[in-house]
Amino acid sequence: MSEIIGVDVGGTKIAAGVVDQHGNILKMARKPTDTRTADSVVATILEVIEELGAHDADAIGIGAAGFIEEDRSTVTFAPNVNWRNEPLGQRVEEATGLHTVVENDANAAAWGEFRFGAAREYNSAVVVTVGTGIGGGIILDGKLVRGSRGFAGEIGHINMVEGGIPCGCGLRGCWEVYSSGGALLRAARKIARQDRERSAGMLELAAGDPEAITGLIITEAAQKGCKGANDAFAEIGKWLGQGMADLSALLDPEVFVLAGGVSEAGGVLLRPAREAFLERLTAREYRPEPAVLLASLGNDAGIIGAADLARE
Repeated sequence: MSEIIGVDVGGTKIAAGVVDQHGNILKMARKPTDTRTADSVVATILEVIEELGAHDADAIGIGAAGFIEEDRSTVTFAPNVNWRNEPLGQRVEEATGLHTVVENDANAAAWGEFRFGAAREYNSAVVVTVGTGIGGGIILDGKLVRGSRGFAGEIGHINMVEGGIPCGCGLRGCWEVYSSGGALLRAARKIARQDRERSAGMLELAAGDPEAITGLIITEAAQKGCKGANDAFAEIGKWLGQGMADLSALLDPEVFVLAGGVSEAGGVLLRPAREAFLERLTAREYRPEPAVLLASLGNDAGIIGAADLARE
C-alpha cells in the first residue's frame, strides 16, 4: 500500500489527509463536524474522504474519540458525536469500497508519534495527551496495547486522590482533574485571585480579570517570566510527573511523549513534569531513566497514525 487516507474525527471538526508510507501528508481536507445525528457525522466523514479522492487511495484509517470494539470497526460509545454501537468502519467501507480500520483517536495519535514522530527511535512508549482532559496511547515492544475489548489507554481516569475533585466521568480524583488544561486554568485563576502582584503578567493580558485568564494567556505569561503563571504550570507538572511515574512502574516504557494543547507550552510544563517524574520514579538508581519528550507531529498525529494503522 502506498497512499492511505487518515481521518481524525473530532467534536468540532473532521480533518483528513492522504498519507504516504513515510508519514508525509500529501493532501488535506477539513469540514465542521455535523453532530445533529449519528448519520450526519458519517456523512461528513464520507464528504471529506471524497474531497481527497478516495478512488486514488488504497485504504482508510479513522481515529475517533470513544470506545472502539476489537473488530476495529464498531464504535461502542462516543459521547461527542452521539454514536452508540455504530458500525462506522463497515459503513465507510461499503460506501467507498476501501478497506477501513477504526481506532481510538488517542491511540491513533500515539501510533503516529511512535512511527514517525518524537518516539520513532524507541520500541516502547507511552504518549500522554494533555488537553481539556488527559488521554493516552500505549505501545509496548512495538505493538499498540488495546486491551481485551479495545478499551485500554484511558489513563486520564487513573485515580490519584481518593475522594478528590469530581471528574466529568462521574468519579472523583482522576488524574486528568489535576493535570489537564482545566486544572491549569483552575490553578492559574486561583493564584491570580490570591496574589495579583505575583500574577501581574497574566492579569495584564487578561485586562485585570482573573476569570478572563485563558490557557494561551497562562502560556504566554509563563514564557515571559510571570511567577504566578509558572506556579500554575509547576502545580499541574507535579501531578503529571507523579502519574507518569506510576505508569512507568506498571509499564516500563523507554519514553513518555507529552502531546496535546497544554504540552505546546514547551519547557514551562516539561521541566516541572520531568522533575516530579524523576522524584517519584521507582528504583531510579537501578534502572535507565525513561526519556520525557514533547510531541513533534502536532495536530497531524491522529491523521498520520490512523492512516498507518490501516496500512498494517
